[in-house]
Amino acid sequence: MRGRRPTPTRIKVLTGNPGKRPLNPHEPRPEPALPECPAELSPLARREWERLSAELVKLDLVTHLDRGALAAYCGAYALWAEAMEQVQKFGTMVKSPTGYPIQSPYLAIANRQAEIMLRVATEFGFTPASRSRISAPPVNELPLLQLRMDEYEEEPGGGG
Repeated sequence: MRGRRPTPTRIKVLTGNPGKRPLNPHEPRPEPALPECPAELSPLARREWERLSAELVKLDLVTHLDRGALAAYCGAYALWAEAMEQVQKFGTMVKSPTGYPIQSPYLAIANRQAEIMLRVATEFGFTPASRSRISAPPVNELPLLQLRMDEYEEEPGGGG
């Protein structure tokens, strides 16, 4: 049976390490950087990419390794928006070929994309609940974060 998913060390530091467990000094820490927007994204997904990546860069919460996850979120957002347009146009119920009312297939698409978006959003701290667990310092104080990480790196032990 699997337990709770480990919280990344960077998030633990930002939240003040509420569990007071030893931080993992060996966790990879890729350099914060804006990944290139994938060419495969639709124009709507690209606009969402630009909007979100600008915010994530301000907080140093995005790296080149996050390209796939951010692309998945933006792609799901674009599909969700397109499906919701169709739901607004045709309604949540439509007639089947036999004439019976059924749930709109567009609603099913929108719901599935919303699930994907929520899963990725939680990882990046896009939701109010996930954001409330992070207390990021003002941008001009970010070097202090490195000092705090250096303090934890000197502690014996490790783990996550």
